[in-house]
Amino acid sequence: MFNKILIANRGEIACRVIKTARRMGIKTVAVYSDADREALHVEMADEAVHIGPPAAAQSYLLMDRIIDACKQTGAEAVHPGYGFLSEREAFPVELAKAGIVFIGPNAKAIAAMGDKIESKKAAAAAKVSTVPGHLGEIADPTEAVKIAEQIGYPVMIKASAGGGGKGMRIAYNRRETEEGFVLARSEAKSSFGDDRIF
Repeated sequence: MFNKILIANRGEIACRVIKTARRMGIKTVAVYSDADREALHVEMADEAVHIGPPAAAQSYLLMDRIIDACKQTGAEAVHPGYGFLSEREAFPVELAKAGIVFIGPNAKAIAAMGDKIESKKAAAAAKVSTVPGHLGEIADPTEAVKIAEQIGYPVMIKASAGGGGKGMRIAYNRRETEEGFVLARSEAKSSFGDDRIF
């Protein structure tokens, strides 16, 4: 059992982890960007550490900021929540190097399932039923339209590194596919630091 954990996330998931940890008698550390200074998870946690500007790529997605916050507060473990660093295979590896426990799957499991494109390929190769669709990365809106018209509308445009409902768009026609691809790619880049789309 841990005495103190850091939650490397924000919002609803951070609040849920804090509530559970409190019931278990574990102290909590929240992290926050400039945009989340007044957020509920910051108020609920026993301690809070500022990790950077509003953009996730400059705060929540930076492993060194999370590790520094653990060292600063004495947090023994990190709960990643979902999205952000939860599906980065390097995160548990870097935490282990720093002597910090990752509360989640091991790096090998994350590598196998965190990348939606690769996990779908692995499932198909193992003859596991998958949602019909394109198997691989889509380069641009033009390719997205071509594939969508082959599959038939509606289609789901998804970020390979997506999680928590981010980087996803439903498209019912050519225009929505083009716009949805651009929006999903932009959201994926800002939320996960990975703009690959399938």
